[in-house]
Amino acid sequence: MLTFAAAVFFLIITPGPGVLSTAGFGAAYGFRASLPYVLGLFIGTNLVALAVISGVAAVVLSVPAIRVVLMAVSTAYLLYLAAKIAFAGSKIAFIEAKAAPGIAAGVLLQAINPKAYAVNTTLFAGFPFAPDNLVFETVAKLVIVNTIWIPIHLGWLYAGATLHRLNLSETAHRRINYMMAASMLAVVVLAILAGLSQT
Repeated sequence: MLTFAAAVFFLIITPGPGVLSTAGFGAAYGFRASLPYVLGLFIGTNLVALAVISGVAAVVLSVPAIRVVLMAVSTAYLLYLAAKIAFAGSKIAFIEAKAAPGIAAGVLLQAINPKAYAVNTTLFAGFPFAPDNLVFETVAKLVIVNTIWIPIHLGWLYAGATLHRLNLSETAHRRINYMMAASMLAVVVLAILAGLSQT
């Protein structure tokens, strides 16, 4: 169970669309205004987990055309997000948007987030610790995942909101934006490689 918890921590804390966008919205709108978005990510993450556990994700993603469309949409969105991060200007604004994000935006991001499916598949298909009681193991895994997921995402949100309040130089702003964009591009490359390996 401890091995599973460690895997959850490292898989969730690594930069992906969810945590990077959480930090971005925190930087753009502040902590409180971005909480609905994080709630949407939380709901979306659990919906993806349920789709993986029930096998629905495997059935849907076994259709090559659907998999290609989802991969194309995910890749395009991640490239767009990386460009927004890289060219955000002199203020730390990882994501520029006209209105604060809501619950639906978070749910939709997770629905097209390849990392969400990969992480949940890895966690729920691997790391068995109660093979004789699959129901207990699945429920325990959901509890552990959510117990770790919540503080990590609130931490990323707080980090983004904190960066927003700092009075950094333009050069420092640009460097942070480029580092965040590079992280998003790494996610794009990994998503493409994962998609190619499944075709």
